[in-house]
Amino acid sequence: MSEAPARRDSLESTLRLCLIPGIGPRTRRALIERFGCAEEVFRAAADELTAVTGVGRELCRRIVNAEATIDVLREIDLCRRAQIQILTETDSEYPRLLRDIHDPPGVLFCQGRLQSEDQLAVAIVGTRHATHYGRRQAEMLASGLARTGITVVSGLARGIDAVAHRAALEAGGRTIAVLGSGLLNIYPPEHLELADEIARKGVLLSELPPEMAPMSGTFPQRNRLISGLSLGVIVIEAAARSGALISASHAAEQGRDVFAVPGPIDSRTSRGCHQLIRDGARLVESVDDVLDELGPLVEAMPRSDGGEVRHPAELQLNDQERRVLDAIDVQPTEIDSIVVRSDLTISRVLSTISVLEIRRLIRRVSGSAVVRL
Repeated sequence: MSEAPARRDSLESTLRLCLIPGIGPRTRRALIERFGCAEEVFRAAADELTAVTGVGRELCRRIVNAEATIDVLREIDLCRRAQIQILTETDSEYPRLLRDIHDPPGVLFCQGRLQSEDQLAVAIVGTRHATHYGRRQAEMLASGLARTGITVVSGLARGIDAVAHRAALEAGGRTIAVLGSGLLNIYPPEHLELADEIARKGVLLSELPPEMAPMSGTFPQRNRLISGLSLGVIVIEAAARSGALISASHAAEQGRDVFAVPGPIDSRTSRGCHQLIRDGARLVESVDDVLDELGPLVEAMPRSDGGEVRHPAELQLNDQERRVLDAIDVQPTEIDSIVVRSDLTISRVLSTISVLEIRRLIRRVSGSAVVRL
């Protein structure tokens, strides 16, 4: 027999656990840490379950009765018919950045295909009541990021989110929309056409079952996924109390970079951004500000020309700068060797090395040698 039945059983148990009302990401993780896997959770005795933090008598009863009360096969068949992919944490396509946060979702429902280059992602979030100024900044930043090869992540909401998704698509780039509802219950409904385009050219993503309706509590919860999928979060127009600030808070907790676009000092929708800047967020005026500040990647990403990207700032380099950078190793590299490898004159190599130092892509280790960071 093939391995398919074991894989199906694992998916069924994992999905069943995630669909039990009252089991959030942290309780799910506590159960998995205690019992090892979803299958073992359902084999556990009631007294073992209630010994887990967050599991009371009612939740214990739901776990014990889950096989009889939750029709997992129906959900799997629904996803198959709607071309929705179900990803668990053990799947290779599950986003590595998201797997590293402290409360990752046990399952992800996806329309469209996640790609390796989506690890180079930046989130753009902001108010639903965007001004002309805010829309213009969102268009500029989203299109600029998309043209450099950065995937734009947002929440499909009205206002800044929708502008960012559309600008990324119009620039020929990729975008990921993280929903606060199921993928078969698009909210807001007027973004159904936009959602269809994102599913074709990027990814629609949710941790909620496909038919689940939007609820007020699901949107703050999904914001941790927006930041979790991204290297950094840009906030464009946010009132003093705003959902976009929740995304910024998640980003800070997850160790992501937080950026904010300043606005007019008398604009209510800029107060949140100004507060973020006062609290240490990086002020953004251009795409270069974002790429220069993002930290190095944990894993190098392949470039279309066969090279590698180790830092988002490399996406801004011209041909000469890239040739010099590609000639530098992570071990000390003599400038004479760089001249030979890049096939450029010594004067061009020296001037380019200065540029790469300013961009914090290399570091001098002696008067005649540099290393790639």
